[in-house]
Amino acid sequence: MSSKGKLFIISAPSGAGKTTLCQKVLKQVKDIQASISYTTRPPRPNEIQGKDYFFVTETQFEHMEENGDFIEAANVHGALYGQSKRFIESTLSKGIHVLANVDIQGAKTLKKKFPDAVTIFIHPPSFEELKKRLVDRKSDTQETISKRLKIAELELKEASHYEFEIVNDDLERAVNDLIKIIGIHAGDSKK
Repeated sequence: MSSKGKLFIISAPSGAGKTTLCQKVLKQVKDIQASISYTTRPPRPNEIQGKDYFFVTETQFEHMEENGDFIEAANVHGALYGQSKRFIESTLSKGIHVLANVDIQGAKTLKKKFPDAVTIFIHPPSFEELKKRLVDRKSDTQETISKRLKIAELELKEASHYEFEIVNDDLERAVNDLIKIIGIHAGDSKK
């Protein structure tokens, strides 16, 4: 294990599968932990408090932000999201790598604060497939899906600013590609 961990920043349009990819990678790679975001959005079915997100009220979030608890925070799709400053800094200082699943705005902020972080953008197989995935998960209104698709168009244009890009058209291949990138930059961490 290195003396300092490496931060891996993962971004993708909503519905591209980045959360599923990250979950699979976390099961297969040692010495890496997920940075669990705080959010004001309500949980989706099967999401667990403290495992998928820390679900908080807007008042709690704003209080945490005032206290400087977040290393980055943003309004995404009408909900507030933030990454814990203490968790990321302390985990990296222990030589443990951190996987941060964040939007484009959050990625830019984290990269400024951690210039040696590795940035990875996850692409959906196609825009049509992205739309299908958003509809199929049945967790958003049609209005929300339309907003997410408009934002996705802008996010896809930002992909070239990332060091690595992975197309999530085959889940196992995409997981293996992500593990290879982590392995190259963090040393061999496969379990």
